[in-house]
Amino acid sequence: MKTHTITVNPRFCETDALGHLSNISYFIYLEEARTRLFDELSYGGRTGDWHFILASAKCDFVNQGFFGRRLRVETNVSRIGHKSFQCIHRIIEEETGKLIAIGEAAVVYFNFHAQVSEPLPDDLRALLTQYLVPAAEEADSSLRCEKQ
Repeated sequence: MKTHTITVNPRFCETDALGHLSNISYFIYLEEARTRLFDELSYGGRTGDWHFILASAKCDFVNQGFFGRRLRVETNVSRIGHKSFQCIHRIIEEETGKLIAIGEAAVVYFNFHAQVSEPLPDDLRALLTQYLVPAAEEADSSLRCEKQ
């Protein structure tokens, strides 16, 4: 199983009045991780060729993140359906290895011209399978969130 990883350098403007990273910033980091994964799979690129629409997104905030502490965002796929797939993201403080947040996103393969969802192409399905997390590992990830 492959894991797609990016690093994020939180900016001062991404903090809130309490001095920690604003909860909205995490969704920006998760979006960046997904779009860079799509680029790696050769399904990113220009918006005219875009085939993905987000059906849902969530983020569980496990620990506080702070300005100046670089983050690692690890992305896997937890489910592949007929017309959609589920990404799971772990945001980790790079220096300490501390789990900061766990995110999920349901992504639908979408034809924007016809305004309808379409079946995942076979080549995309095969590429996503490389990132597929076995169900037991996904459950362990959720348990880590609850224990911290």
